[in-house]
Amino acid sequence: MKLTRKDFLRILTGTAVAAGAGTLVHAVGSDGTETSNRTATGKQRWAMVIDLQKCRRETGCTKCSAACHRAHNVPQMPDTAREVKWIWNERREHVFPYQESKYTRQTLPETLPILCNHCADPACVRVCPTKATWKREDGVVMMDYHRCIGCRYCMAACPYGSRSFNYLDPRPYVGTVNPDFPTRTAGVVEKCNFCEELLAQGRLPACVEACPQKAMLFGDLNDENSSVRLILGARFAVQRKPELGCGPSIFYLV
Repeated sequence: MKLTRKDFLRILTGTAVAAGAGTLVHAVGSDGTETSNRTATGKQRWAMVIDLQKCRRETGCTKCSAACHRAHNVPQMPDTAREVKWIWNERREHVFPYQESKYTRQTLPETLPILCNHCADPACVRVCPTKATWKREDGVVMMDYHRCIGCRYCMAACPYGSRSFNYLDPRPYVGTVNPDFPTRTAGVVEKCNFCEELLAQGRLPACVEACPQKAMLFGDLNDENSSVRLILGARFAVQRKPELGCGPSIFYLV
């Protein structure tokens, strides 16, 4: 039988699709194990779910932020006006300013952990003139400290206040330096990076590992079998300022 060019391309395409359909990708579940059943044709989108019912059990706990700041050489500035933060506790009325009522005061804790939302459509990326901040295919919004010129456009654009500026040289204010992560200099912006360096090793973010209440879950939002998708399907969750259209990847279970 004569094989035409059209038939050949049809067979070749079908073979490629079949091969791709059988390829698994790696994803990190809540216990650090591989949980993904998605195929390589799909894309990962990392997300975090914070269970506020568990989080409020230990009032004033800062273990998640302490672990994050140790891992990433975040300086401890004595002047709060020059503070640098990757993850921190913020008052409820500042986190959800438009949802504040006597009913939310009964449901939400006084303070909530907040961090970069790693938005699906990050405003910070759109305004950066040097492309020092960009979004990876897996949804992590990154920073290149060498390309940052300190214009702070990203800080003005971020509706969540998730970025900090180094007004001073931060290195004298770092306690024990972690040699596996770079220190920064004065004049650059920094923020949470979803522990992308740990994700590359198949580990969970430092804050997730350090949480004593196991109130933080991390996984692939595009994987219907991941821990974050399963819990979001079972419990009611809210996001910060979803009406802005940025598409936050941080969810709060209430």
